[in-house]
Amino acid sequence: MKNSFYNKYLGLTCVLSAAVLWGTTGTIASFSPTLSPLTIGAAAMGGGGLLQTILARKAIKDHFHEIKSHFFILIIGILAVFVYPLAFYSSMHLAGITIGTVISMGTAPLFTALFEKIFENKKLSLRWFISFILGAIGILCLSLGESQQTHISNHFSEEEKLGGLLLGIIAGLAYALFSWIAKRLIDRNISSKAIMGSMFGGASILLLPICIFSSSTIFIHPMNIFVIGYMILIPMFLGYVLFGYGLKTITASQALTLTLFEPVVAALLAITLVGEKLELIGWIGMILIMICLILLSKKSHE
Repeated sequence: MKNSFYNKYLGLTCVLSAAVLWGTTGTIASFSPTLSPLTIGAAAMGGGGLLQTILARKAIKDHFHEIKSHFFILIIGILAVFVYPLAFYSSMHLAGITIGTVISMGTAPLFTALFEKIFENKKLSLRWFISFILGAIGILCLSLGESQQTHISNHFSEEEKLGGLLLGIIAGLAYALFSWIAKRLIDRNISSKAIMGSMFGGASILLLPICIFSSSTIFIHPMNIFVIGYMILIPMFLGYVLFGYGLKTITASQALTLTLFEPVVAALLAITLVGEKLELIGWIGMILIMICLILLSKKSHE
């Protein structure tokens, strides 16, 4: 019982640590305005996936037959990892950071919970539902608090907003899908390193060629190389290694709800390092997200 309790909190800590690392991406990316968000996303996720495969090569070899027996679901996971950064960054480009962030991050935990309910018949606890509602409202408030100060001059057409909304839903669905697939395979006693390495390595084969079309902008300035290098090594490589480890002991829906901490970290860094301002509604959003995380971290008897 004590072991199970310890493992659960270790998993929570790993996922929250991953969210902290992911929260640094926006601030770091701001140091290289010549790189497009799509280039950063493809290079970071592709490079991080390649490193995960290298790290997990022994685990992949040891679990090769088990992985092969789940080949079809693994391919779906690879495609979801490939789609996620492209849809997420394109959503923000078309409809703005507020809509892109709220829709992508807000729908992912809900999609994951639906996957668990439909395919595994897992009961959705009242604790998770309340946490999700608080977290989703918190994300909305935080995004609005940021947008009033930093994005007020941006104007998007209704067609762009609709396109961004749809891409945000696709991003949330893709994020939920590869997280749920990873958890499902880990629960079948396949190493988390082997699963994450296989999925992200497969996606890197699809993502890295995108960087070829923008390679000239990547190497135009030393800061660009630093930004891409940091994104690959820290948030995308180390972050997803921690996320995969966390999935060993907590459900995918819990994990994705915990990642709502990411925009809190991003906002705090933007305020302290970049000098951005946050409206009162943004601070209220942070408080709601923190309540959401506290509720999830408490031991549940449901």
